[in-house]
Amino acid sequence: MATNISDLLAAAAPRTVDVVRGIADDQLHLPTPCRDYVVRDLVNHLFEVVVNFQALAVKGSVEWSEKPDHLADGWRDRFETETRRLTAAWSDPSTLEGVSPGMGMPQSVVGGMALLDLTVHGWDLAVATGQAYQPAPEAVAELHNLVEQLGPTARKMGVFADPVPTPTPTDLPDLDHLLAQTGRTPTWP
Repeated sequence: MATNISDLLAAAAPRTVDVVRGIADDQLHLPTPCRDYVVRDLVNHLFEVVVNFQALAVKGSVEWSEKPDHLADGWRDRFETETRRLTAAWSDPSTLEGVSPGMGMPQSVVGGMALLDLTVHGWDLAVATGQAYQPAPEAVAELHNLVEQLGPTARKMGVFADPVPTPTPTDLPDLDHLLAQTGRTPTWP
């Protein structure tokens, strides 16, 4: 089976996996567009996302306060494995039903948040490490509405920064507009 979320994750995840695989060990200390995170911190955060959102797919509980270092031997392969598991976890239509006990929002929004993190943090890591990144166009298109919906609360909680002023959205590529709405400067650094 498949859901819209699992299809979008399947399109987006390999692109971020490629970026993670392209990170050299001597780049782990570099700054990223995601304030307060160097590359190592952001990869660890993305690991947390792909693991915890597997549990959230089946309406399980997660612990965000633990901050393990996932970057031990074989971490690039493990990241790829966990992203495949994430996609599989969201492929059952029942994952999109109801409200997430752990997040207090509709399950479809929670699944979209995993997609958002994979897409935006894929870009963060790519630009921080000098890699090319082309997100899944269908994922970016889907994420515009989610960012608009989550924006006010995400800004209050410090998850998004204030939107970056840009030309009118029709003058920007879709990804640049999405990044600007999350508080990122599309031309970073």
